[in-house]
Amino acid sequence: MLYMVIERFKNGDPGPVYARFEKEGRLLPDGLTYLNSWVSADRTHCYQLMETGDPKLLDVWMDRWRDVTDFEVVDLAPND
Repeated sequence: MLYMVIERFKNGDPGPVYARFEKEGRLLPDGLTYLNSWVSADRTHCYQLMETGDPKLLDVWMDRWRDVTDFEVVDLAPND
């Protein structure tokens, strides 16, 4: 299943997110796959396309980042 994850950087500041990413990587649990991402022009949001057969893995991943970003997850319908 595909998911669009919308990240809203706390206080509109991407610095803490980028610092952690450079130090520790994406921190993805096994079974959750990062496909692509886009950052808003004002650098306050990130849109990530993720894939997993177990949506609970999104919670595991988001728990590793909740101190620096807020999340919204959108289930994407498959293209037929």
